[in-house]
Amino acid sequence: QVQLVEFGGGLVQAGGSLRLSCAASGRTFSNVVMGWFRQAPGKGREFVAGITWSSGMRYADSVKGRFTISRDNAKNTVDLQMDNLKPEDTAVYYCAASFTNGVSSFSTHYGYWGPGTQVTVSS
Repeated sequence: QVQLVEFGGGLVQAGGSLRLSCAASGRTFSNVVMGWFRQAPGKGREFVAGITWSSGMRYADSVKGRFTISRDNAKNTVDLQMDNLKPEDTAVYYCAASFTNGVSSFSTHYGYWGPGTQVTVSS
């Protein structure tokens, strides 16, 4: 079992920045692929970014160059630095864990999820 909880959501103006953090507990963190997904009202859950234990990273095209994912295996945390935020980034952001090889963009490949944190970007 892996337990996840997200921190750091909030309200920010367009062009601003937020940093989300996810703390993991439970079974070993070192073999886990960590991902961030988001879900806007009325839309499906969307892949944002993911990172392997060895820090191989993958991003959705919509956030490339603006978001940066990182992890600290010693602290069992994964962060998402979000810069140059846009109103269309408004969503509930979820941290997720997977035991696949490499970063998957499919939410069904992630078996563990945090409760989510709201990010709202005003125009």
